[in-house]
Amino acid sequence: MAVTLSEKAAQHVANFLAKRGKGIGLRLGVRTSGCSGMAYKLEFVDDSSEDDQVFESNGVKVFVDAKSLPYLDGMELDYTREGLNEGFKFNNPNVKDQCGCGESFNV
Repeated sequence: MAVTLSEKAAQHVANFLAKRGKGIGLRLGVRTSGCSGMAYKLEFVDDSSEDDQVFESNGVKVFVDAKSLPYLDGMELDYTREGLNEGFKFNNPNVKDQCGCGESFNV
């Protein structure tokens, strides 16, 4: 089981953590939401939890809680810029369907 960050995503997270002045990594998870059932959640981690799985990718620690891991296993988080839009892109091989707006998914 693994969750990874692309080089661009890792650099973006590392830069933000440096500007923030604290934090040990990025937490990825899922929550029930949206028209397709689940949505991603991202937050910076200051303290790890006992049930966290920790992965290191391109020099950045990625924390995933035990409940979210089966939905995120094999996922790569990328950071893209398309025209005026930029942001994280979730390349998740487990997704079977997602809503039209891209905010939620199901597996």
